[in-house]
Order: sequence, then C-alpha cells, then structure tokens
Amino acid sequence: MMRRALVLGGSGFVGRYVCEYLQRQGWRITVPTRQYAAGKHLLSLPSLQLEEANVFEPGVLARLLPGCDAVINLVGILHGSEKTFTQVHVDWPRQVASACAQSGVRRLVHVSALGADPKGPSRYQRSKAAGEAVLLLQEAAKSGTLDLTMLRPSVIFGREDHFMNLFARLQKYLPVMLLAGADARLQPVWVRDVARGIVHALDDEAAIGQTYEACGPDVFTLRELVRLAGCWAGVRGGRGRPVIGMPMAVGKLEALMMELLSSSPLMSRDNLDSLRVDNVASGQLPGLAALGIAAAPLAGVAPLFLGDAGVATRFDEMRRRAGR
Repeated sequence: MMRRALVLGGSGFVGRYVCEYLQRQGWRITVPTRQYAAGKHLLSLPSLQLEEANVFEPGVLARLLPGCDAVINLVGILHGSEKTFTQVHVDWPRQVASACAQSGVRRLVHVSALGADPKGPSRYQRSKAAGEAVLLLQEAAKSGTLDLTMLRPSVIFGREDHFMNLFARLQKYLPVMLLAGADARLQPVWVRDVARGIVHALDDEAAIGQTYEACGPDVFTLRELVRLAGCWAGVRGGRGRPVIGMPMAVGKLEALMMELLSSSPLMSRDNLDSLRVDNVASGQLPGLAALGIAAAPLAGVAPLFLGDAGVATRFDEMRRRAGR
C-alpha cells in the first residue's frame, strides 16, 4: 500500500522538488494550495493530488490529515512584521504539530533555517528559532508520539531561486552593484539536495529527533556570490559588474524605501539584519552527509541555469571580434 504525505508549502520553490522525490520513492502526495493555478506545475506527477484549500482556515488541516503517514512543513516567509513572522514561523508549526497529534499522524519533517537563534539579530532568525522551540516543547514530541525531524538549510539556490537569479538579472541593467553586508559569509545549498535530504529523512529512523544543517560544501561572501552570478550569467562578457560594499546604515535606508514601495521588496531591513552574522554550518549538528547526500558545489550547478559561464562567454566575444 502506498504511503501518503501531506506537503504544506508544496507548490513553492523547494516543494516542487520535494514532491518529485516523494514521487520517485513511491509516496502518494497531497499538496494544498490557496489557488489551484499556483500548483499546476505539479500536475505532471501522477501520484500527486492538488487540493485547493487555505490551510490556515479552521478545520482544514483536520480534514486533510486523516490517512496521511507523514507531514512535511515547508511554509515560511522572508518578509513581514513581527506579528506576521510569529504567525507563520511559530503559531503555524504549533498548529501543525497539534493537528498531527489529534489525527494520529506521527511523522513530521519541519524545515527551519540555518541561523535560527532566539538571540539572532533579525526577526526572521528569532521567529525560526521560536518555531523550533514550540515543536520540541509539544507534549506529543516529549512523550514520543510525534516523530519529529528538523532541517536547517542555508540560502537555497536552484533554477527557480530568487537569490542567484536576482543578482544575475540586476547586473544586466545596473552598471555597478552597491551591496550592504557584502562581507557576510554564506554556505549556499542546492535545492535538490535539500529536497533529497527531506525525503531521505522520512525513511530514516535514525533521523527522528535530529536536527540537520543543510549546507553546500563551499563558503562564500555575499560579495563573491553576487560577482559569480554576474559572471555565470555572461554579464560584461563573463566578468560581471563591479561589486562595491556600502555601510549597513545606507543599506538600511535603501531597504526602507523598497519596503515602502512593495510588500515583497528585493531586500528588507530584516534581511540585512540577518547578514550581521555568518550563515554557515556550526559543525555541531549533523549535515546532509549524515543523510547519505554529497552536497553539490555551487559552481557545478549555478552556471547551468544562469547562462553561459564567463569563460564560454569570453570565447563567444573573441569569435565575434575575429569575424569583424
């Protein structure tokens, strides 16, 4: 009999890959989404059922959970007020765990974030830590009736990301990249490796009760990542734009202006606060290798979706010059 997983946030960036790997492992998948059209890209998976539903409405989780063997929670936000972060990153995991306990669903995989810290400089980091805490304090978890695994991914890259793609796109229009937090260190991880880690954890009894740091093999400064995005996208013949660091105070002012113009700004003040601390593995928790995954390097993946690598672009430029 096929096992069934409820994937919350399954229509998003990471969710599409989680569903793909669940399909490969023989799971039946239910993905709730507020708008059916938002999940249409998942309909090619034959064992997936797309359910138009707002999981935040009372009674919806209780309706979806019966018959499930596992729940994967991918729901999260990058921007918002203190209240919104608390609702999504703290209150929501508490509701999921409570609904699992009431429905008799034991297995829960929760995706948090690298850098989750109750004393972190950003609302994002503090709320992610609080979300982990409420799950660990749930009576179901303490009594052993909830089999909980948590993953803390670093910044995630992939074909549909809003990270490397954004930096590459901006460099096609801007002559120079002005960057606050340019020296912050990050350990980006491929979306497929995160998705495989989540699915592997479901089938690994040793993963129950564990928290994993999901990171790639290499550490970069934000300045280096922005430069590489431009190079791999072929900007300026593969050289990218100059990247100039600017004071955090100036970056905060720029971010405030973006926030006033959009509810989903390119960069918020809270995002900049997150950059005050390095986003790299602590080494104190198991990583993806403990789940049998050799994480792919950024340089082996990103050039394939950002465009021709700088070297190839320079060769094209040389050929064009030779043909003059």
